[in-house]
Amino acid sequence: MPDPQFHSLIAGISLTAMAYLLGSIPWGVVLTRLFTSLDIRRQGSGNIGATNVSRVAGSTLGLLTFAGDVLKGAVPVYLALIFPWENPLISENLPAVVALAAFFGHLYPLFMKFKNGGKGVATCAGCFVVLAPLACLAALLAFIVFLFLMRRLSIGSLAAATVLPFAVWFNTHFVQFTVGAVIMSVFIFIRHTANIKRLIAGTEPKFTDKIKN
Repeated sequence: MPDPQFHSLIAGISLTAMAYLLGSIPWGVVLTRLFTSLDIRRQGSGNIGATNVSRVAGSTLGLLTFAGDVLKGAVPVYLALIFPWENPLISENLPAVVALAAFFGHLYPLFMKFKNGGKGVATCAGCFVVLAPLACLAALLAFIVFLFLMRRLSIGSLAAATVLPFAVWFNTHFVQFTVGAVIMSVFIFIRHTANIKRLIAGTEPKFTDKIKN
C-alpha cells in the first residue's frame, strides 16, 4: 500500500522545485521583449526588476513586472500552506523552504544561466503577504515612509528589508518564517550593494528619475 508520508515528501520536493522554476521566470525580460524592442538587461541599470523596467519601458510594464514577481512568490507559498501534508515536519517547514526557493529562483534564475537576477524585493513581498500578512504590511509601511521621506526606492526597499524579520517574528512567533525573512533580508541588502555605494556618494537617483545611473 502506498505510504502517504512518502507521497507527501515527493510532493514537497516537487513543489520546491516548481517554486524555484517559477521564481526563475524573468518577467522584466519577458514583458519588455514582448511589447518593446528593448533588452532590459542592456538598458538603464541593467536590472530586470520592476524599477528599471518602469524607468526604461514605462509604468505599465513596470507594474506588470512587479505583479509577476510578487505572484511567483505568493503562488507556490500559498500551495505549500493549503496542501494536506501527511507529515507534520513537512507542513511546518515546507512553506518557508518553498518561499526561499522562489526567492532564490528570482535572484539566480535558471532561465538566465543563474545570472542577472533581480533584487528580490517584490518576490519576498509575495512570499510574506501569504506567510505573514501583518508583517508584510509593516514592511510596506516602512517602505512607504522612507520612500517619501528620502525619495529613493532603494532606501524604501532597505527599510522594508530591515523591518521584515522583526515584524515576522512578532506577527507569527514562528522560527522557520523568521529565519526565512532574515535570509531574504540579508540577500536584499547584498543585492543593493551598488545602491548603497551610490547613497553614500550622494549619486543615487530619485524614484521620479527616468533612467537609473
